[in-house]
Amino acid sequence: MSKAISKVKASTTKATSTVAYDVSEQLRTPEEMAAYLDAWLEEAPEDATGIARALGDIARAKGMTQVARDAGLSRESLYKALGENGNPTFATVLKVARALGVRFHAQVA
Repeated sequence: MSKAISKVKASTTKATSTVAYDVSEQLRTPEEMAAYLDAWLEEAPEDATGIARALGDIARAKGMTQVARDAGLSRESLYKALGENGNPTFATVLKVARALGVRFHAQVA
C-alpha cells in the first residue's frame, strides 16, 4: 500500500463511540409500557429485581415525580425501591402498578 493511500485511510477511520441506552426513552404509549412489563413477567417471572427495574423504567418514562405522587410515595424512595439494588415490598409494587395504570393478571401456568 502506498503512503498516500494509507494516509487517507488513517485520516478517514473514526473511533467508535457508544451511548448509554435507556429503555425509558423508548416507552412512549401506555400500550408499549404494558407490553414491556408483560414481556418481563413472561420471560423472567422469577426475576423480582428485573421486574422491579422494569417498573422503574416505566416510571421514568411517565415521569418519576408524578408516579411517586400518584403512588403516595416520595420520589427518592421510589428511585431507591425500583433501582438496580432496590427490593420493593409487594405493597409498593402494587401502588406503583396502579399509579402507572397497569394491572397484573393471573392465569394458570
